[in-house]
Amino acid sequence: MLKSKTFLKKTRAGGVMKIVREHYLRDDIGCGAPGCAACGGAHEGPALEPQPQDPASSLCPQPHYLLPDTNVLLHQIVNAWRLGTWASVASSLRLPGSLETYVEQEQGENANDRNDRAIRVAAKWYNEHLKKMSADNHLQVIFITNDRKNKEKAVEEGIPAFTCEEYVKSLTANPELIDRLACLSEEVNEIESGKIIFSEHLPLSKLQQGIKSGTYLQGTFRASRENYLEATVWIHGDNEENKEIILQGLKHLNRAVHEDIVAVELLPKSQWVAPSSVVLQDEGQNEEDVDKEEERERMLKTAVSEKMLKPTGRVVGIIKRNWRPYCGMLSKSDIKESRRHLFTPADKRIPRIRIETRQASTLEGRRIIVAIDGWPRNSRYPNGHFVRNLGDVGEKETETEVLLLEHDVPHQPFSQAVLSFLPKMPWSITEKDMKNREDLRHLCICSVDPPGCTDIDDALHCRELENGNLEVGVHIADVSHFIRPGNALDQESARRGTTVYLCEKRIDMVPELLSSNLCSLKCDVDRLAFSCIWEMNHNAEILKTKFTKSVINSKASLTYAEAQLRIDSANMNDDITTSLRGLNKLAKILKKRRIEKGALTLSSPEVRFHMDSETHDPIDLQTKELRETNSMVEEFMLLANISVAKKIHEEFSEHALLRKHPAPPPSNYEILVKAARSRNLEIKTDTAKSLAESLDRAESPTFPYLNTLLRILATRCMMQAVYFCSGMDNDFHHYGLASPIYTHFTSPIRRYADVIVHRLLAVAVGADCTYPELTDKHKLADICKNLNFRHKMAQYAQRASVAFHTQLFFKSKGIVSEEAYILFVRKNAIVVLIPKYGLEGTVFFEEKDKPNPRLIYDDEIPSLKIEDTVFHVFDKVKVKIMLDSSNLQHQKIRMSLVEPQIPGISIPTDTSSTDLNGPEKKKIKLGK
Repeated sequence: MLKSKTFLKKTRAGGVMKIVREHYLRDDIGCGAPGCAACGGAHEGPALEPQPQDPASSLCPQPHYLLPDTNVLLHQIVNAWRLGTWASVASSLRLPGSLETYVEQEQGENANDRNDRAIRVAAKWYNEHLKKMSADNHLQVIFITNDRKNKEKAVEEGIPAFTCEEYVKSLTANPELIDRLACLSEEVNEIESGKIIFSEHLPLSKLQQGIKSGTYLQGTFRASRENYLEATVWIHGDNEENKEIILQGLKHLNRAVHEDIVAVELLPKSQWVAPSSVVLQDEGQNEEDVDKEEERERMLKTAVSEKMLKPTGRVVGIIKRNWRPYCGMLSKSDIKESRRHLFTPADKRIPRIRIETRQASTLEGRRIIVAIDGWPRNSRYPNGHFVRNLGDVGEKETETEVLLLEHDVPHQPFSQAVLSFLPKMPWSITEKDMKNREDLRHLCICSVDPPGCTDIDDALHCRELENGNLEVGVHIADVSHFIRPGNALDQESARRGTTVYLCEKRIDMVPELLSSNLCSLKCDVDRLAFSCIWEMNHNAEILKTKFTKSVINSKASLTYAEAQLRIDSANMNDDITTSLRGLNKLAKILKKRRIEKGALTLSSPEVRFHMDSETHDPIDLQTKELRETNSMVEEFMLLANISVAKKIHEEFSEHALLRKHPAPPPSNYEILVKAARSRNLEIKTDTAKSLAESLDRAESPTFPYLNTLLRILATRCMMQAVYFCSGMDNDFHHYGLASPIYTHFTSPIRRYADVIVHRLLAVAVGADCTYPELTDKHKLADICKNLNFRHKMAQYAQRASVAFHTQLFFKSKGIVSEEAYILFVRKNAIVVLIPKYGLEGTVFFEEKDKPNPRLIYDDEIPSLKIEDTVFHVFDKVKVKIMLDSSNLQHQKIRMSLVEPQIPGISIPTDTSSTDLNGPEKKKIKLGK
């Protein structure tokens, strides 16, 4: 049936335009109920359950379906019921184009009222229709709405209707579900005392006007991990003069949460502040105690030179909330029988959240997930609701789940849809696979990887040619042969972006059949590869480059240590060892040449855990040892990546996926330059080459570890390397590698960027065909954005895993005293590095309820004077390391000063029996 509506409209030019709107109404849409004779087979797609198996409701004892209105779906779907119940209802809603349930907007009726009426018509139609199925059928459709007027009208029309809260409270078998209801609005649940703390957020229309006129600036709100009263806003747009704006104090933060898109107003220059060096953590239990916050805010303000002042602002409105479910723990209220409690998120950048729950005793000491619902103006903290219980705090499985969720790492098992695109086993190379592929199985190829590696991406070979030159090959797993563009396997790999390596677990980007079997270049099996083969002279100069898809058969899978033993052994002269020695010799020349061009050799303390074979708890912790063979493999991977980058950019100047490393702004180097100056050393930072040369010269005969510390500090000054599409950027330079162009080609098992690069290269050399998305620079830019996010999150998850296993190690180890070096000085703390464990931590010099020592902080040197002792960056100190479990919210490695001795500050050396689990015995407030 066709309904049409015709009207005339005046155009800007003064003409008249006739507009015809047509509605096509269908009479063949089924109700979705199985066995409905009236609809027959008209229904397509998911069907309703024949007999809904929901928990019994005291309001609706009969079997029933739920029909929620739009707002209920938006606010409650994730939290209140299992998804299947909602999905079955949502999938069966009568479409607006259905003949029986279509309603036209009446004169004077707004769109919202029309939609409400349409849902009521659908609910009424369902109830009447279901009665026709059989005489003994008692199925009902219950309408769920939180709109008071909509509910009243539904009841008047004879439709069973309840609010979300009424219905959930009626589910007597599941009383805990009431905790999972989202608050209806910011006004509901406001603290009764009603004191206004924050200024009102401006409406979106005013914010947009202000941004357009330049009164306000739009940016991303980034909360500080170290100071809950401070944040920065990164301003969007390339032309902004002030890219970063500082916010200080609760009222200026004005209810913004980490990662929100906010509008800020720049304060007059007289009110600008410098970034604070105070470490402040929100430990208050009383959510209404705002006066103490003002006292703490005054601590942030100190006399500083004018050049240290930064553009400062305040949040005037929220453009987009980027809230997500947060992991953390419940801080149970001191008031007996209270249902209102504070939740402390695991991420210190997220404020505490006020929730109501009847399960506080059960949830205490457990990791839970909470969602934010709103943040009223008169509440110190946002309101939220309980979502899920993850398990006991400190348990390995629970903590791993928390860090994966907190870093947004997709870790669910691969779906059947994804697995359906894997090759059927047993798999073997066919004649079709050999098309456009070279047979290199005769070559003496081997792989060199860390011990226990099962996802072997790369293998190498080196042999002498008849003309006296050398042939060197880098052979990379041909993952793109198995992952075809656009299918479910490809989409899932693109979403995950990267494999995530935790201390005891690997979250694969691709299913295990590929990552540890068919794509892994294990020895003595035929494998498909993508090979980059160079002809070089003995001075490592490239004479010819060839890219080809290939079949290889690796002759050995070696660890770095095994490869090093072969190179060093005088008794071994087989083909594999000869190949390794040739590769190692060339790698040294390549590295020397790279460093001469200005490539940086930086340092970061990496640790390796030795696990107990039965309990899987860490029993030893040491920094990773790097061998010549590590450097050998790295040099050829870099060379392959650069060669491939040049080739794909040559062929696809607008659509190449590349990787760049921007040069840091001079201000980033301030801490490095000042720290070196305090040791009478000069660090030049005008170019990467001058920085590299300065670091090479920065040696101290009496302090050999100084150079490593400077390189660690230099690493902290660097910008993040990022993927980008060549058609969307002009600056391709990789600062750290001193290379004009770079990409990632060598790890397609664990990085999706490499899969795209393989596809581009395959098209460039005629080994595969292209597809539309591959040459769409906007789609490629979107892929790069996701990859950059996933890589950053994977790094953070890895660090969090190391931190957790470090806690487990010191839990069993007890209290340990070790030498450490100061990396940074703060106003009330020093940040130290313990070389033995590659561990970093903060030693605080102020504690609650104790007189504060006399502290003098000098940012210029930088130094911190405590009583009569002065601390500089790189000073050697002795610290005690222990696990502090007094705060279950954030168990942490706690460090306290042992040497130099400062009365009232340093802990004596005989405190090995100190109980750190009782807060009354805490000597110094320490934390990381």
